[in-house]
Amino acid sequence: MEQDAGLISIIVPVYNAGAYIRETISMVAAQTYGNWELLLVDDGSEDDSREKIRESMESGDARIRLIEKQQNEGAARARNTGIEASKGRYVAFLDADDLWMPDKLEKELAFMKEKQAAFAFTAYEFGDEDAKRTGKVVNVPPSLTYFKALSRTVIFTTTVMLDTERTGRELIRMPEVKSEDTATWWKILKNGFTAYGLNEVLAVYRRPARSLSSNKLEAIRRIWNLYRKQEKLSLWYSVYNLFFWAVRATMRRL
Repeated sequence: MEQDAGLISIIVPVYNAGAYIRETISMVAAQTYGNWELLLVDDGSEDDSREKIRESMESGDARIRLIEKQQNEGAARARNTGIEASKGRYVAFLDADDLWMPDKLEKELAFMKEKQAAFAFTAYEFGDEDAKRTGKVVNVPPSLTYFKALSRTVIFTTTVMLDTERTGRELIRMPEVKSEDTATWWKILKNGFTAYGLNEVLAVYRRPARSLSSNKLEAIRRIWNLYRKQEKLSLWYSVYNLFFWAVRATMRRL
């Protein structure tokens, strides 16, 4: 498929996101950078997500596309479906309930060109259930290599942008494992790329009100399985990385 050199393909997995999806579409439409396509991959939603997307598409904006999957297969497959259908040189990921600043695409693309980067991510801020900004900011380092990324949690999917002319599309496909996004970033970095961090808040993470303790335990299980099964790290190197990963994750959420 021939790529548009300046086109950014925005991939959004949608599953029962009816409460947020109109806001998501409006937010993308308001971006100061206008050369984008929005690929909304509905992953078998059981609510009114598809109807609300179709209503938003009645504006006639040809940049917005709905891809309908008949059954729920998970975020990895939904994002991979979007990657396969994308036409842009650049791919940006966005979760349906998160928010971008209006100049997110413009600033991150300029940053990538300045750094000649294949992989970029940005700082972000925690929001509450209503995406109201809390003042809790996650700052990012100037760059991350594979070995540094193993013990850090700082790459947030909604802030990532990739240059597929450099990486190719196959490398950015997500494996069907838990924490598939983290596994993907490691895979890209392991192939010799560096992730460059733009330390400016350009996204808001909508943080749902649920048990943080149970979330942390599940996150630890997932990251441990990635170390041991996906990356095949030794026991002691896994323990080493998990320790620093847990410390940084705790500090990030305080």
